[in-house]
Amino acid sequence: MNTPETTHLPLGHGRIELVRGNIVEQEANAIVNAANTKLAGGGGVDGAIHRAAGQALARECPRLPADGRGRRCPTGEVRVTRAGKLAAQHVIHAVGPFYNPRYAEKGERQLRQVYENALRAAAEHGCLVIAVPAISTGAYRFPLKRGAQIALETVAEWLKEQRRPEVVRFVLLKEKVFEAFRSALKRLATNEGRAK
Repeated sequence: MNTPETTHLPLGHGRIELVRGNIVEQEANAIVNAANTKLAGGGGVDGAIHRAAGQALARECPRLPADGRGRRCPTGEVRVTRAGKLAAQHVIHAVGPFYNPRYAEKGERQLRQVYENALRAAAEHGCLVIAVPAISTGAYRFPLKRGAQIALETVAEWLKEQRRPEVVRFVLLKEKVFEAFRSALKRLATNEGRAK
């Protein structure tokens, strides 16, 4: 079996890791789920996490309070549940924005916000290692290169200021997504080097 391809960047009190692989196979304190507002499971990462976590997650999500339209987690926010059969203690359900080019600035703001909220939830739950997908860059159509840049910059800023989590591991299944994040991480590393 091939070893997953990995790259990393130490920053502040921790490090960013990129791994090409399946997020449900990760051992971490928390796995971040690219969720929908109803926390009902779906396609892609969301569906894979719900299937791998099993009935415990299927029972816990519907118990979270919902608004009149059935939304348990508004865009940009997160909710935390236990992780069922996953090799983690928590699932941080993070709802990223649907991308609309007419409201690109709002989408970028919401994408930053959802990563910040996921990191804050991880810190509040004492997580040292979290596994994170490329939120909103699949079915929600956020432009991949820009999404990777926002994700990595947001995490980098957090790691410079906060002590938890110590490791933020982006777990990226598709080669083109991994390569977009790797290119963005190289740019970030270069910029960090210049800033020192």
